[in-house]
Amino acid sequence: MPPVHVMLKPASGLCNMRCTYCFYADEMKNRTRTDYGIMSLCTLENVVRRVLAFAEGSCTIAFQGGEPTLAGLDFYRELLRLEREYNSRKIPVSNTLQTNGYALDGEWCSFFAREHFLIGLSVDGIKATHDAYRKDAAGADTYFHTLEAARMLEAAGADFNVLTVVNGKTAPKIRRIYEQYRRLGFRWQQYIACLDPLGEGHSREYSLRPEVYGQFLIDLFQLWHLDLLKGEQPYIRQFENYVGILLGRQPESCEQRGVCSLQTIVEADGSVYPCDFYCLDEYRLGNLNEDSMETILDRLRESGFLQDSVNHTEECRGCPYFFICRGGCRRHREAGDEALRGQNRFCRAYKMFFDACLPQLQEIARRISA
Repeated sequence: MPPVHVMLKPASGLCNMRCTYCFYADEMKNRTRTDYGIMSLCTLENVVRRVLAFAEGSCTIAFQGGEPTLAGLDFYRELLRLEREYNSRKIPVSNTLQTNGYALDGEWCSFFAREHFLIGLSVDGIKATHDAYRKDAAGADTYFHTLEAARMLEAAGADFNVLTVVNGKTAPKIRRIYEQYRRLGFRWQQYIACLDPLGEGHSREYSLRPEVYGQFLIDLFQLWHLDLLKGEQPYIRQFENYVGILLGRQPESCEQRGVCSLQTIVEADGSVYPCDFYCLDEYRLGNLNEDSMETILDRLRESGFLQDSVNHTEECRGCPYFFICRGGCRRHREAGDEALRGQNRFCRAYKMFFDACLPQLQEIARRISA
């Protein structure tokens, strides 16, 4: 078996913030039960026990939400105890957690540092772009609160990267955002294209239009490339993966593979889904309180979910950039218009980007392989 990666939602979709564009809040509205509360310690034990019985080579357990810190610090202390108890074969286990940082304090940050959690901290650039859509439950701004969380993580010595949603506000401001991240010392950066609600096109104020996304990618790459030439570039996963593809490597991001991969997303009640973007009733694969990992993955293979992700149009397959673009994320190929299925809604953006930047990506790959 390849390394096992499992994502847990210990607080389901519950959150102490109210981000306007939250894709999981939209998914919750589109299923019979909106949220599943806080994961019980019994369910946590069953998940850890079954995952570690199945895993070979290595295992990553990721925590996401909603907001996973709502499960409380004692939940994660119990996680570590269970990992020690059930990891009888002593395989390497990594823990990661994505957070808005709202509940972090010195105790949380020291715990993350001491126990080697890799933290993804959600930050949407500068104050104006962040506070546009990332409000707390009372409707107040959260930017400076998030920067304080970053400061505490850094002071504690915790490893963290910043996760930025690329939307209608952040994309045009990427040059200012990049410089702000440089000043703040954010060396590890990940940019995530904003999702519109299920079945919708680019109809919301925050929606990311293809031409805007294309220019964003070009601007960000140019900034990154200038720093690369000076040996001062931050780590940006999307660009690193494109270079890796040119070198014949498998990208870590399933979006950049162009097809869905074996994933296990575990909701707070133990229910399992094939992808974070498809935690919907019709995609439920079982429950780790009752089913083994082998059973779950057999159902995934039998469901046709993975096969259905190979739905690229003939135009897409014939594109000169398909070898590196690979059609992007399946979710971006499922427009509300059935006639457009298989056509990535950001196709124009990727063509803009590769028209402008592919030669430089190829030169980077040539230098690495020389």
